[in-house]
Amino acid sequence: MVSTSSSLRIGVVAPLTGRLAPLGEPLTHVVRALAPRLSRLRNGGRTHDVVLTVRDSRSDPGAARQAVRELAGPGGARLVLTMAGTRVLPAVAAACEEAGVPCLSTTFPWQAYMHARGAGPAHRFRWTYHFAWGLDDIARVFAGLWEQAGGPGPVGCLWNDDLQGSLLRDPRHGFGPVTAARGHTLVDLGAYREGAAGFAAQVERMRECGAELITSAATAADLALFHRRAREAGRPPRLITCSRWLTYPHTHAAPEAQAELAEARVATLVYWSPDHPYRSSLDGTTCAELAHSYQRATGRGWLQPLGLAHALLETARHALAVAADPEDRASVALALAETRLDTIAGPLDWTRGPTPNVALLPLAGGQWHPGPGGPRLSLVSNADHPAVPLTGDLTPAR
Repeated sequence: MVSTSSSLRIGVVAPLTGRLAPLGEPLTHVVRALAPRLSRLRNGGRTHDVVLTVRDSRSDPGAARQAVRELAGPGGARLVLTMAGTRVLPAVAAACEEAGVPCLSTTFPWQAYMHARGAGPAHRFRWTYHFAWGLDDIARVFAGLWEQAGGPGPVGCLWNDDLQGSLLRDPRHGFGPVTAARGHTLVDLGAYREGAAGFAAQVERMRECGAELITSAATAADLALFHRRAREAGRPPRLITCSRWLTYPHTHAAPEAQAELAEARVATLVYWSPDHPYRSSLDGTTCAELAHSYQRATGRGWLQPLGLAHALLETARHALAVAADPEDRASVALALAETRLDTIAGPLDWTRGPTPNVALLPLAGGQWHPGPGGPRLSLVSNADHPAVPLTGDLTPAR
C-alpha cells in the first residue's frame, strides 16, 4: 500500500536580477519546465508532493545568503540548488553549510569552489556538494588548443588581480604544472583590475616575450579591449583561449566589443552542448532536444549552463527518491554523497572524487565562429572527451 506524506521543498537560489541574470535564465527555464514532472515523488512505499521555490540572489553574496536563510526556515527546503557567480555561489554554499541544509551547485572549477570557502582541496563538508571540472582540466584543454595553433611556446597570461587570477597563478593547483609538463612557458602579463581602462603594460610585456598565444579568464569587455590594444600595436594574438565569461556567447557585450571578439576568434572550454551524447534520467530528453526547447521558449540561443541546470534537478530528485528519509536533511546529504547518476550533463559520481563533496565533468575545447545568427560555438577538440563529436576546426586569427 502506498501512503502519501508531507510535501518536500527544493529551494533554488538563482540570479534573477543583477549582472549575472543572463546566467540565471537556464536554471529558471529548467525549473519551470520540470516543475510538473517533479511535483510527485516516490520514496519506498510513500509518495511525496514536491514544491520548487525560487529565490533571487540579486547577483549579490549578501542577498544570496539571505535567500538561503529564507529557504532554510522551519518546514523549509530539504535541499538547495544553485549555480553561477564567483562570489555568489560560494556564499550560497557557505550559508547552507552553516544552516545545515544540503546544497548542490555547479558551473565553478572545484578548486575555486574550495578556495573561495577557505577550505583546502581535501576538506570534507557535511552538507554541501558540487559538480564541475578542475583548473587542471581547463589547462589540459587549452594546452591542446595551443598545440593545434602551433605551440608549444610562450603563452601570455592575461589574469586579473582577483580570485580567478590568484588561483590560475597558484603553483600547485593553477595552470603551471599541467602546461609546463607539455612544454609550454607561461608568461604573466601582469595583474589588472576588472573594468580595465587600458592594457598598455600587458601588450608591451606580450611583445617583449614574443607571445602569440594568450590565455585568460577575462570578461568580454576586458578581453575585447585587450585585443583592440594589441591589434593597434601590431601584435594581434594568433589565438586566445578564455574561460569564464567567454564560455557564453558575447551577445551581451557592447556592439564594438562583439565585433572585436568576433575578429579574435576566441577559443574556450566546452562542458555541455546540444551535440553531447547524453539523455535526461527523468524522461530521456536528449541534449539537442533540451537546447531546442530553450530556444523555442525564450527566443534565445542555448547556453552551456542549460545542461548543468537540468542535471541539478535530476540529481535533486534522485537524492530525495533514494534517501532513507527524504524529510530528514541529514539523510538527503548522505544520499548526495553516495550518488552515481547518468544525467543529461553526463555521468556524475560523488563516490570517486577528486576530493570529497565533488563530482567531475569532462571538458572539450571549442571556438567561437561567426554565424548568420551571431557567434556560434564549434567543438574543435575532444582529446579529453572523445564521446563528444567535433563540429568544426580550430581557426587561428592569423
